Amino acid sequence: MSRALRTDLVDAAVLEAFGLVHEQGWLSDRALDRVLRRERRLYANERRAVAESVYGILRSEGQLAWLLGAAEAGAASRDLSTLYALFLARSGGAPAGAAGRRLGVSPRLLEGALLRADERIARIADPVTRLSVESSLPFWIAERLVAEFGFGEGRALSLALNVRAPLTVRANLLKTEREALRERLASEGVTSRPTRFSPWGLVLDGHENAFALSSFREGLFEIQDEGSQLIALAVGARAGQNVVDACAGAGGKALALAAEMHGKGSLHALDPDPGRLEEARRRARRASVHNLRTRLIPAGPEADKALADLGGSCDRVLVDAPCSGLGSLRRNPDLRLRLAPEDAARYAALQKELLLRYAKLLKPGGRLVYATCAIGRAENEEVAGFAGREVPGLSPCRLEAALGERLAAALGVKEAAATLLPHRHGTDGFFFAAFVRG
Repeated sequence: MSRALRTDLVDAAVLEAFGLVHEQGWLSDRALDRVLRRERRLYANERRAVAESVYGILRSEGQLAWLLGAAEAGAASRDLSTLYALFLARSGGAPAGAAGRRLGVSPRLLEGALLRADERIARIADPVTRLSVESSLPFWIAERLVAEFGFGEGRALSLALNVRAPLTVRANLLKTEREALRERLASEGVTSRPTRFSPWGLVLDGHENAFALSSFREGLFEIQDEGSQLIALAVGARAGQNVVDACAGAGGKALALAAEMHGKGSLHALDPDPGRLEEARRRARRASVHNLRTRLIPAGPEADKALADLGGSCDRVLVDAPCSGLGSLRRNPDLRLRLAPEDAARYAALQKELLLRYAKLLKPGGRLVYATCAIGRAENEEVAGFAGREVPGLSPCRLEAALGERLAAALGVKEAAATLLPHRHGTDGFFFAAFVRG
């Protein structure tokens, strides 16, 4: 039986976490983790309500501010309590009167903001401005998506980026099979369905705390977007190979590569962040991955010396490059607060530098996969084009070799490259391209 929400506790936690994100620049997941770790009094349903409200406000903040009349009432639109109250009223979480009383906001202000809200949005004359408000995206992002995809698809993509992502997991094939994992999850009260494209994935129904499941603690699965799983599949790592995950971070794709290698061979997880590499080691222990070797690689030219022993020796290299990250907006709605129009060009310069560096690790005939969670030509097709033209020894190779013709066709792969988008594939936004060293 579900317990009634103690709205005073929920509201205090929401405002604190939202304040950390909005006023102090915290990442939303870290802000929530800090608040929820401390607020041990909260019931499970209250913790879910806090998280859903924080993410919900961040996803809809642009539209909420517009409805409040940001141009004329900027002070009101910037007040966190007002935004939260309007979110509750707009999303059906509470009537305007109740939301206003809970948060000390004028119900009249909320009712005025809500009056014929959808009709007012539909009457915005400029289509890109209307799309920006409709999807709560900064104008420049909406404008860029329309320019690259056309208005119809740009709108579908914008709206898809602004909804909650599904909870997708990857079965750890070192310990189980996908169907066996599905049965185990069912025994724990969690229903699931196979992913549409990945042969390893399951989509969990609802938004359970997957980290609390005994099957997770036993290392039977990792939480990983289906698109991320497909990038690991495209690498084509095999048992006994020498494989590099060049920008490994916390190791999500590296663990998928280890499963493809059946734990045999050498798997090098490289990153400049020691904290993230420690997280990768911890995850590897839980997953029973024994062939993972982490290595701290300095940023910049100093990296070449640290990589010297791997030069020309690797069968597979994954360069999952740092990027602007627009494709992950479903999971990181606060990203819209930090992105800037110049970010794509700035990241593209770094991505080209990384490709020049890590292509040197490949042996003849070895495969490199370049990937981002960005959306847009500047960090994707243009950088991949640079790799094929300017990186010594690299040439594009068809993805069908790793994905298989049927899966490649289903994904809409264009020879050496694939673009995954939430409104087309149900995944986060990803790009990946494959190259071979001659």
